[in-house]
Amino acid sequence: MMKNPIDLKGFIQIAIIVEDIDKARHEWAKLLNVPVPEITEQPKPEGPIQGLTYRGHEASYGLKLAVIEAPQGFVIELHELTDEYDSTFREFVKEHGYGVHHLGFAVGDRRDAVVEELEQMGYEMRTVGFYPGGSWTIVDAEKKLGVNLNIKPHI
Repeated sequence: MMKNPIDLKGFIQIAIIVEDIDKARHEWAKLLNVPVPEITEQPKPEGPIQGLTYRGHEASYGLKLAVIEAPQGFVIELHELTDEYDSTFREFVKEHGYGVHHLGFAVGDRRDAVVEELEQMGYEMRTVGFYPGGSWTIVDAEKKLGVNLNIKPHI
């Protein structure tokens, strides 16, 4: 039993890597009867992204992102890779093809304690990213849970 359990009330996100984000966003919108989400492109910068690591090394990659927001604050994120650089997303596609990359959980101010406990349990931190006012940590849980986890302090 975890000292710092991940609460189901913090289940905030499903992230799916898709081959064609334009097609996927239209299909999801039609299925859920919601407006078609906008695409945000995050081009790969020249060097590493400040505060971002992949498997313990500085990282940088580009992607397209479309987010469908549910009324409860839950989101479905659609990701399309735009380059061949190593990342948690590229690793997943090479290993599994397109599909559900991670489930996201908001754990509040317990983020560091949860991440530390997961490491002690043998989970590897695949990607860690810090940005003003927040962070995201992709926990490599594919072999144990069948999907990666994204541990966030908040949405």
